Amino acid sequence: MLLFDSHAHYYDERFGNDAERRAVLDKIRRAGVTHVLNAGTNPDTSRQALKLAEENEGFYASVGLHPEDLFSLPDPEAALAEIEALAAHPKAVAIGEIGLDYHWHGEERAFQKEWFARQLALADRLGLPVIVHDREAHGDCLETVCRFPQVKGVFHSFSGSRETAAQLVRRGWYISFSGVITFKNAARLAEILPVVPEDRLLIETDCPYLTPHPYRGQRNDSSYLILTAERAAALRGVSPEALCDQTAANAAALFLGGKAALSDGPGKAALP
Repeated sequence: MLLFDSHAHYYDERFGNDAERRAVLDKIRRAGVTHVLNAGTNPDTSRQALKLAEENEGFYASVGLHPEDLFSLPDPEAALAEIEALAAHPKAVAIGEIGLDYHWHGEERAFQKEWFARQLALADRLGLPVIVHDREAHGDCLETVCRFPQVKGVFHSFSGSRETAAQLVRRGWYISFSGVITFKNAARLAEILPVVPEDRLLIETDCPYLTPHPYRGQRNDSSYLILTAERAAALRGVSPEALCDQTAANAAALFLGGKAALSDGPGKAALP
């Protein structure tokens, strides 16, 4: 059984110092997690994500400007130029985490949409997939990505409608579900997840956030991914093993160029 956590943030301060983080990474290896993609949110965290990818077999990184982080950048133009440079790293496999967040910054929509579009254009130019953050901005996120028909990627920790999911899938996108699907108030997601085609489904932790039940409220890590997988498997009427293998293959297809890349797991040499 393969466990591919398609969205994590192990550089986050909640994982403590290097020794504490190493203990967590050892824990997730013991839990059977073979692959992790750490999503950057600004130049600094993108560099940290790449460092983790250099140091750990089966780890990869995405680089990008998160909509929340945009508001604290002293020079977004310089930051975007740095993201483009970081994207040349051999373990940078996507542009992300990018998108729109109207929960915290609903009054600055035009600014967010401009920078979302610019990063989609960057992904288009570089031929990389994207990781989309969509919080309370479903219509504008869908409209923006549709302006870039050559760009594909994933809407992570999906929170949109069944109709939005269907439109994205028709356009070649992937839909990722987090530990939120284990929550009691996730009835709508429980209706959407079973109808996502099996070759367009991903799972993730978004750790250290969104810890699945029954550990909700604690710091999340990839060892809890199996709980999300088990819930997703039950909703789809398949075995957890089959769901884990399928979602790992899907993540490899989107980010790594194909299922064969899954051999770059524990025991394989990390890229320089």
